[in-house]
Amino acid sequence: MKIALISDIHGNHIALTAVLAQLDKMGITKIVCLGDIGGYYCQINECCEELQSRNILSLMGNHDWYLTTGENCPRSNSANVCLEYQRTVISDSNRQWLTSLKPKAQIGALSVVHGGWVDLLDEYVVPTVEYFSRFEGNLFASGHTHVPCVWKHRDKAYCNPGSVGQPRDFDPKASFAVLTTNGFLLHRVEYDYRRLQAKMKTAGFSPYFYENLAKGARIGWKSE
Repeated sequence: MKIALISDIHGNHIALTAVLAQLDKMGITKIVCLGDIGGYYCQINECCEELQSRNILSLMGNHDWYLTTGENCPRSNSANVCLEYQRTVISDSNRQWLTSLKPKAQIGALSVVHGGWVDLLDEYVVPTVEYFSRFEGNLFASGHTHVPCVWKHRDKAYCNPGSVGQPRDFDPKASFAVLTTNGFLLHRVEYDYRRLQAKMKTAGFSPYFYENLAKGARIGWKSE
Protein backbone atom coordinates (compact mmCIF):
# COMPACT_ATOMS: atom_id res chain seq x y z
CA MET A 1 0.00 0.00 0.00
CA LYS A 2 1.19 3.53 -0.78
CA ILE A 3 1.17 6.03 2.10
CA ALA A 4 1.15 9.79 1.51
CA LEU A 5 2.95 12.01 4.01
CA ILE A 6 1.94 15.64 4.44
CA SER A 7 3.17 18.09 7.05
CA ASP A 8 3.28 21.70 8.21
CA ILE A 9 0.01 22.85 6.66
CA HIS A 10 -0.04 25.92 8.92
CA GLY A 11 -3.54 27.13 8.21
CA ASN A 12 -3.08 27.11 4.43
CA HIS A 13 -6.21 25.33 3.22
CA ILE A 14 -5.69 26.39 -0.38
CA ALA A 15 -2.38 24.53 -0.52
CA LEU A 16 -3.86 21.58 1.37
CA THR A 17 -6.70 21.13 -1.11
CA ALA A 18 -4.24 21.26 -4.02
CA VAL A 19 -2.15 18.49 -2.43
CA LEU A 20 -5.20 16.36 -1.63
CA ALA A 21 -6.50 16.79 -5.18
CA GLN A 22 -3.15 15.56 -6.51
CA LEU A 23 -3.25 12.56 -4.17
CA ASP A 24 -6.77 11.78 -5.38
CA LYS A 25 -5.46 11.79 -8.95
CA MET A 26 -2.69 9.43 -7.88
CA GLY A 27 -5.22 7.11 -6.29
CA ILE A 28 -3.66 7.33 -2.83
CA THR A 29 -6.16 7.08 0.00
CA LYS A 30 -3.87 6.41 2.99
CA ILE A 31 -2.64 9.83 4.14
CA VAL A 32 -0.76 10.77 7.30
CA CYS A 33 -0.31 14.36 8.50
CA LEU A 34 2.87 14.90 10.51
CA GLY A 35 1.58 17.92 12.41
CA ASP A 36 1.56 21.71 12.48
CA ILE A 37 -1.94 22.05 11.15
CA GLY A 38 -2.07 25.39 12.99
CA GLY A 39 0.16 28.44 12.94
CA TYR A 40 0.93 31.20 10.43
CA TYR A 41 -2.09 31.46 8.10
CA CYS A 42 -5.77 32.27 8.47
CA GLN A 43 -7.59 29.06 7.44
CA ILE A 44 -7.18 27.02 10.61
CA ASN A 45 -10.80 25.85 10.80
CA GLU A 46 -10.90 24.82 7.15
CA CYS A 47 -7.70 22.78 7.55
CA CYS A 48 -8.89 21.00 10.70
CA GLU A 49 -12.24 20.19 9.12
CA GLU A 50 -10.66 18.93 5.88
CA LEU A 51 -8.42 16.49 7.75
CA GLN A 52 -11.26 15.29 9.96
CA SER A 53 -13.67 14.84 7.07
CA ARG A 54 -11.17 12.56 5.33
CA ASN A 55 -10.26 10.69 8.53
CA ILE A 56 -6.59 11.53 7.97
CA LEU A 57 -4.37 10.32 10.79
CA SER A 58 -2.85 13.53 12.15
CA LEU A 59 -0.08 14.21 14.64
CA MET A 60 0.31 17.17 16.96
CA GLY A 61 3.02 19.66 15.97
CA ASN A 62 4.65 22.35 18.07
CA HIS A 63 2.38 25.06 16.62
CA ASP A 64 -0.67 22.94 17.39
CA TRP A 65 0.59 22.66 20.95
CA TYR A 66 1.15 26.43 21.19
CA LEU A 67 -2.30 27.07 19.76
CA THR A 68 -4.17 24.77 22.13
CA THR A 69 -2.20 25.47 25.32
CA GLY A 70 -1.85 29.24 24.97
CA GLU A 71 1.94 28.97 25.17
CA ASN A 72 4.06 31.18 22.92
CA CYS A 73 6.70 30.13 20.43
CA PRO A 74 10.06 30.94 22.06
CA ARG A 75 11.75 31.78 18.75
CA SER A 76 9.38 33.94 16.73
CA ASN A 77 7.22 36.95 17.51
CA SER A 78 5.72 36.65 14.00
CA ALA A 79 4.57 33.12 14.80
CA ASN A 80 3.01 34.35 18.04
CA VAL A 81 1.06 37.09 16.26
CA CYS A 82 -0.39 34.46 13.91
CA LEU A 83 -1.15 32.06 16.75
CA GLU A 84 -2.98 34.75 18.67
CA TYR A 85 -5.17 35.41 15.63
CA GLN A 86 -5.93 31.70 15.27
CA ARG A 87 -6.90 31.46 18.94
CA THR A 88 -9.61 34.07 18.30
CA VAL A 89 -11.14 32.28 15.30
CA ILE A 90 -10.73 28.54 15.91
CA SER A 91 -13.96 26.72 16.79
CA ASP A 92 -14.30 24.88 20.08
CA SER A 93 -14.67 21.54 18.29
CA ASN A 94 -11.54 22.07 16.22
CA ARG A 95 -9.59 23.17 19.28
CA GLN A 96 -10.67 20.02 21.07
CA TRP A 97 -9.67 17.89 18.10
CA LEU A 98 -6.20 19.47 17.95
CA THR A 99 -5.81 18.97 21.69
CA SER A 100 -6.54 15.26 21.28
CA LEU A 101 -3.71 14.67 18.78
CA LYS A 102 -0.53 12.79 19.69
CA PRO A 103 2.97 13.75 18.43
CA LYS A 104 4.01 10.20 17.49
CA ALA A 105 2.52 7.15 15.76
CA GLN A 106 3.55 3.79 14.38
CA ILE A 107 2.06 2.70 11.05
CA GLY A 108 3.29 -0.79 10.36
CA ALA A 109 7.06 -0.46 9.95
CA LEU A 110 6.87 3.33 9.63
CA SER A 111 7.60 5.49 12.69
CA VAL A 112 6.26 9.04 12.39
CA VAL A 113 6.70 12.11 14.59
CA HIS A 114 6.42 15.84 14.09
CA GLY A 115 9.84 16.94 15.31
CA GLY A 116 12.28 14.15 16.08
CA TRP A 117 12.68 11.01 18.12
CA VAL A 118 14.49 12.82 20.93
CA ASP A 119 12.08 15.77 21.10
CA LEU A 120 8.78 14.74 19.50
CA LEU A 121 7.51 18.29 19.00
CA ASP A 122 10.45 20.60 18.52
CA GLU A 123 13.53 18.85 17.16
CA TYR A 124 15.02 19.67 13.76
CA VAL A 125 16.25 16.31 12.51
CA VAL A 126 19.45 16.15 10.49
CA PRO A 127 19.58 12.52 9.37
CA THR A 128 22.86 10.73 10.02
CA VAL A 129 23.94 7.17 10.66
CA GLU A 130 24.80 8.11 14.24
CA TYR A 131 21.36 9.65 14.87
CA PHE A 132 19.25 6.76 13.58
CA SER A 133 21.48 4.04 15.02
CA ARG A 134 19.95 4.90 18.40
CA PHE A 135 16.44 3.89 17.36
CA GLU A 136 14.88 0.57 16.50
CA GLY A 137 13.12 0.26 13.18
CA ASN A 138 13.86 0.90 9.52
CA LEU A 139 11.41 3.52 8.24
CA PHE A 140 11.14 6.99 9.75
CA ALA A 141 9.39 10.25 8.80
CA SER A 142 9.08 13.66 10.43
CA GLY A 143 8.24 17.24 9.51
CA HIS A 144 9.02 20.54 11.26
CA THR A 145 11.90 21.80 9.09
CA HIS A 146 9.72 22.74 6.07
CA VAL A 147 12.50 21.39 3.83
CA PRO A 148 11.92 18.11 1.95
CA CYS A 149 14.51 15.39 2.37
CA VAL A 150 15.04 11.69 1.71
CA TRP A 151 17.94 9.89 3.40
CA LYS A 152 18.89 6.22 3.23
CA HIS A 153 21.66 4.14 4.75
CA ARG A 154 21.66 0.38 4.43
CA ASP A 155 18.36 -0.85 5.88
CA LYS A 156 17.27 2.49 7.38
CA ALA A 157 15.42 5.24 5.49
CA TYR A 158 14.13 8.63 6.57
CA CYS A 159 11.90 11.19 4.90
CA ASN A 160 10.85 14.74 5.62
CA PRO A 161 8.00 15.55 3.19
CA GLY A 162 8.58 19.28 3.45
CA SER A 163 5.75 21.73 4.01
CA VAL A 164 2.32 21.89 2.44
CA GLY A 165 1.59 25.41 3.62
CA GLN A 166 4.91 27.22 3.95
CA PRO A 167 7.83 25.71 1.99
CA ARG A 168 11.25 27.01 3.00
CA ASP A 169 13.48 25.66 0.25
CA PHE A 170 12.80 28.61 -2.07
CA ASP A 171 10.28 26.65 -4.13
CA PRO A 172 6.75 28.01 -3.54
CA LYS A 173 5.02 24.79 -4.63
CA ALA A 174 3.42 22.72 -1.87
CA SER A 175 5.50 19.70 -0.91
CA PHE A 176 4.53 16.17 0.09
CA ALA A 177 5.92 12.63 -0.05
CA VAL A 178 4.71 9.13 -0.83
CA LEU A 179 6.06 5.91 0.66
CA THR A 180 6.02 3.07 -1.87
CA THR A 181 7.60 -0.36 -2.07
CA ASN A 182 10.54 1.42 -3.73
CA GLY A 183 11.00 3.83 -0.83
CA PHE A 184 10.13 7.48 -0.23
CA LEU A 185 9.38 9.74 -3.20
CA LEU A 186 9.07 13.53 -2.97
CA HIS A 187 6.44 15.48 -4.90
CA ARG A 188 5.53 19.15 -5.51
CA VAL A 189 2.26 20.70 -6.64
CA GLU A 190 1.43 24.27 -7.60
CA TYR A 191 -1.35 26.14 -5.85
CA ASP A 192 -2.71 29.67 -6.04
CA TYR A 193 -0.84 31.29 -3.15
CA ARG A 194 -2.19 34.68 -4.24
CA ARG A 195 -5.64 33.60 -3.03
CA LEU A 196 -4.23 32.95 0.42
CA GLN A 197 -2.36 36.25 0.37
CA ALA A 198 -5.67 38.00 -0.36
CA LYS A 199 -7.34 36.18 2.54
CA MET A 200 -4.50 37.14 4.88
CA LYS A 201 -4.87 40.76 3.83
CA THR A 202 -8.62 40.63 4.50
CA ALA A 203 -7.89 39.12 7.92
CA GLY A 204 -5.83 42.21 8.75
CA PHE A 205 -2.29 40.99 8.23
CA SER A 206 0.40 43.12 6.59
CA PRO A 207 2.34 41.78 3.57
CA TYR A 208 5.23 40.93 5.89
CA PHE A 209 3.25 37.87 7.04
CA TYR A 210 2.44 36.46 3.61
CA GLU A 211 4.79 37.81 0.94
CA ASN A 212 7.11 34.89 1.68
CA LEU A 213 4.64 32.48 0.06
CA ALA A 214 5.65 33.69 -3.40
CA LYS A 215 9.30 32.96 -2.61
CA GLY A 216 8.98 29.63 -0.84
CA ALA A 217 10.64 31.00 2.29
CA ARG A 218 10.02 31.65 5.96
CA ILE A 219 8.33 34.83 7.16
CA GLY A 220 10.86 37.69 7.15
CA TRP A 221 13.34 35.95 4.86
CA LYS A 222 14.49 39.33 3.46
CA SER A 223 16.09 40.20 6.78
CA GLU A 224 17.95 36.89 7.12
